[in-house]
Amino acid sequence: MNNLILFTNAFLNYLLLFVIAVIVVIAAVLIGRKLRTIKDAKDAAEAAASKDESNQ
Repeated sequence: MNNLILFTNAFLNYLLLFVIAVIVVIAAVLIGRKLRTIKDAKDAAEAAASKDESNQ
């Protein structure tokens, strides 16, 4: 019985670490996507502004 308790404790410990790692990865992906969207919008606005200036 003692071995089962030790196994369960170790399993839950590694499961918790895995869940935390997954949460960190998901947060990094979401932050990266948001930053890339902002950068793309900024680049598009600058490209449109430079195109308008060259047409005048």
